[in-house]
Amino acid sequence: MKLILKNKFFLLVIISIIWGSSFILIKKTLTVFDPYQIGAFRAGLSGLLLAFIGFPAMRRMTKTDIFWIGLAGLLGNFLVVFIFPFAQREVSSSLAGIINALDPIFTLILAVLLFGIRSRPIQYVGAVIGFIGALILVYTSDSEGSESHFLYTTLLIIGSGLYAISALIVEKKLGHIKSTELASSIYAFWMLPSLTILAFSGFFTNIDYSQPSTLEALGYLIFLTVVSTTFVMFLFFKLVQDTSAVFASTISLLIPVIAVIWGILDGEQFTLWYGVGGILILIGVYFILEKKKGKDS
Repeated sequence: MKLILKNKFFLLVIISIIWGSSFILIKKTLTVFDPYQIGAFRAGLSGLLLAFIGFPAMRRMTKTDIFWIGLAGLLGNFLVVFIFPFAQREVSSSLAGIINALDPIFTLILAVLLFGIRSRPIQYVGAVIGFIGALILVYTSDSEGSESHFLYTTLLIIGSGLYAISALIVEKKLGHIKSTELASSIYAFWMLPSLTILAFSGFFTNIDYSQPSTLEALGYLIFLTVVSTTFVMFLFFKLVQDTSAVFASTISLLIPVIAVIWGILDGEQFTLWYGVGGILILIGVYFILEKKKGKDS
């Protein structure tokens, strides 16, 4: 099992499948819960589950480490668990997954601007190709072209950028911390604010849990939290630390494929442009995964 977890391509695929399925799960939970409840539940329960590791780990860290833990968690975990449910009230689960394909180009650009990290030209080419594919899908995924749709799509793009910054912080500032302690600390750090929001969101008072539809949505939310939010973060941080933020960000180029498949199965629209955009995204993945002989990219 340890040998399997050390295989970066295996981790890449597993994380992509789990996170690619998150958007359809969010869609299913939105039938009962609002974005505040979904985001606060995910962040709060994750913090509770990991507090027994996170708090002891933080006590052993320096103040500088704790600062970066808090910032990485704010940008890549706390804010985005609210952003995506808010956007998915108006945007399909397929499109929400597709927007994640913008993450690699954010990562490449921000790596240069914030940390002076340089990538090889072929990686920039791959990111641009994948970005073009994502733009095609975004442009053709909604026939209304309304201002509201544009605003919610922009919100998703902001979320993608926050993910990229968080991944870079993990790579450059927190690489010396074990992945289990890192993930646990990030969720434990934001546990109390999340539980406070959940307490005031009406989650415990305004929801009728005697209804089968409510229990079904709660089941989706629990799975989304325990597996897609909590468990997979261990794998993601391990991947970032074992490779790089740029390599890990290619997960976001595979996520749209999974998200679109779930969208089709759930009756969401599929056109020829989905195929065109998907092919460009996969080409982008190939170029970004290209590496120098004997070295990771």
